[in-house]
Amino acid sequence: MKRYCDLTDEELIKMYRSGNDHAFSVLVHRHKNRIFTTIMLLVKDRCLAEDIFQDVFIKIINALNEGHYLDNSRFIAWAVRIAHNCCISHFRKKNAWPAFSVVYKDELAGSVHEGVESHEQHIMTHETHVAVRALLDRLPEAQREALILRYYADLSFKEIAQTVNIGINTALGRVRYAVMNMRKMIECEEALQAV
Repeated sequence: MKRYCDLTDEELIKMYRSGNDHAFSVLVHRHKNRIFTTIMLLVKDRCLAEDIFQDVFIKIINALNEGHYLDNSRFIAWAVRIAHNCCISHFRKKNAWPAFSVVYKDELAGSVHEGVESHEQHIMTHETHVAVRALLDRLPEAQREALILRYYADLSFKEIAQTVNIGINTALGRVRYAVMNMRKMIECEEALQAV
């Protein structure tokens, strides 16, 4: 008999649909950091991210109970798409996207990076996260969103395209230009420091 942690997402979903609530808890635990981090990076507000995170899992439970999840889908891509749509819905209601801000690693409650590290490693990791977040916040919104979905949510380009309702080539282009723009920003900052 397999342990819960050895089961695939689809096996856990089947067990949940059969009345095993613990299977859903395992599924949530498996993906909560990636989903929460994605929400946090999109909304830039911890309290709001927590509220949206709860809404996402309520929508997931309802969709699973109503049979809206297809077994041939990749659960994490489907869940991130729901999270993305919840973020979009929130900002449409408010009619504004969040202002630029840097969210520190500690505010993400360890969801970006986990593990034991020395004090020096912790400082270097923290400084790297702060620098990357500052660069992310300077990107155009569409590029920033695509980069978050690709590297934080770990979606494929096809899944990004489906989530944001764009073509695959557009998703590829947005991520490519985001990386190029971040490189240019780093080069400019290094040139300014050299002067």
